[in-house]
Amino acid sequence: MTVTVTAATGAELRCRAWRQEGILRMLENTLANADDPQRLVVYGSTGQAARDWPSYHAIVAALRELGDDETLLVQSGRPVAIFRTFAHSPRVLIANGNLVPLAATPKEFERLRAAGLTMHGQYTAGCWAYIGSQGILQGTFETFAACARRFFDGSLAGRVVVTAGLGAMGSAQPVAVTMNGGVALVVEVDEERIARRLCTGHVDERIDDVASAWARCREAAGRREALAVAVCGNAADALEALADRGAVPDVVTDQTSAHNLLHGYVPSGLAVRAAADLRERDADEYLRRAGQTIARHARALLELDDAGAIAFEYGNDLRLAAEAAGVAGALGLPGFVPLFVRPSFAVGRGPFRWVVLSGERADQAALDEAARRLFGDDAALQRWLAQAPGRVPIEGLPARICWLGHGARRRMALKINRLVREGALQAPVAITRDHLDSGSCAYPARETLSMPDGSDAIADWPYLNALLNASCGADLVAIHQNAGTIGGSASAGMTVICDGEAASDERIDRVFDVDPGIGVVRHASAGVAEARTYLAESGIRVPPVAEGSGE
Repeated sequence: MTVTVTAATGAELRCRAWRQEGILRMLENTLANADDPQRLVVYGSTGQAARDWPSYHAIVAALRELGDDETLLVQSGRPVAIFRTFAHSPRVLIANGNLVPLAATPKEFERLRAAGLTMHGQYTAGCWAYIGSQGILQGTFETFAACARRFFDGSLAGRVVVTAGLGAMGSAQPVAVTMNGGVALVVEVDEERIARRLCTGHVDERIDDVASAWARCREAAGRREALAVAVCGNAADALEALADRGAVPDVVTDQTSAHNLLHGYVPSGLAVRAAADLRERDADEYLRRAGQTIARHARALLELDDAGAIAFEYGNDLRLAAEAAGVAGALGLPGFVPLFVRPSFAVGRGPFRWVVLSGERADQAALDEAARRLFGDDAALQRWLAQAPGRVPIEGLPARICWLGHGARRRMALKINRLVREGALQAPVAITRDHLDSGSCAYPARETLSMPDGSDAIADWPYLNALLNASCGADLVAIHQNAGTIGGSASAGMTVICDGEAASDERIDRVFDVDPGIGVVRHASAGVAEARTYLAESGIRVPPVAEGSGE
């Protein structure tokens, strides 16, 4: 039976209060934007919003009945209990995919998932914070803007960026490149995805061979025209073809599902349907061929890097998969976080987002304008806000993501709650973020790669983030194990419903201090210079600790 989920809109409540209603609409919105909603898979081939349909319906029923002093517990996509807590406590607490460290292996996780005992929540899928392609788009925009500042005098105009993947995550890349003035050549193996991205405006043209696509992109770059071109093919094949021709892009990266070679990465020589057949028929052979392909893929990236391209991994674990496939030097490809994003994270700047629960575009426009007025001195944010209304499609409930720092998030959240209270908006607003944030993720292959003190794998920080958010009254708090292969990372998610109440001001004041604030502390503790400088003026109190006090 086909099930269709859409997010409710308007001012009518189905739950006892807006805090519960807002969380329910966020769950619905997450599935409304899902890649494979019938399997409850939101993105990343495996990231689910609920463990199964009975669990989903039980969650919905629980939220509708949940009291204002009760907390719903969700264990890996299945509701397990409702406890009496406090009015200022979280309404929902979630734990997804967490295994004890010695058991946190892909094989053991797959066994437990097959037994119906757990699920993979990815990041925003399992904590109901997904907002469609915009969720990754603004962070990708920030990344390419940082790349342009570091290597190209602040703009990608006249530059060609080559990448691969037009799925839920990868679709952000061509838009982010063109919003920064550049030309994007994107390789995608799935013709249906290309067709969808052409319809939504994520890409401008489809060209069916790499040589012609490269010529078109170079021509556009020569005119300093912003353009996104899609090529249907395999990433390894396309990158090898470019390298063999001596066609060196200015920037080269990747957003295929390299984190999961069985369910997301398509071996060379196979169309999507044939790949699905092989996966079902012979998983071992599928993985063997995928490993061969990703080895070629990584070697082509390294060859283009040696030829002068700015090459980096965009957080999809391609380097680790290539190393496992025997590619010497794969880990030499830099990751995007230490290369471009860490200075932002160091000052608590990251993916703050709001979702208009009314469903009204007028409310979205009012909040865009409020952000423009509050942060007029933030040039990157102003450039984003100027382009986003015309470039970012509304997917499900209207939303906006803006990278804001410690202090700025609190100011915007309080402003939103005040606008709700004053009746300037037609319904409350949900504020959430990605797990890829300043202090909410420990992921040694991405967010915490190459920390100055070597603390890449320390997972205490996201757990502290979750504990702080729960203590301060966030409406939903989640802890996840994820990173494609379970055991690769630990992370925390949060959501606050701005219902206009004065009591919510008090919770907002605290939540949006501690949520990015722990990120500042984490980076300062690791020795990141920008964090140490900011911490001294942030108002965050840090007890003095003598060197060697741990002995």
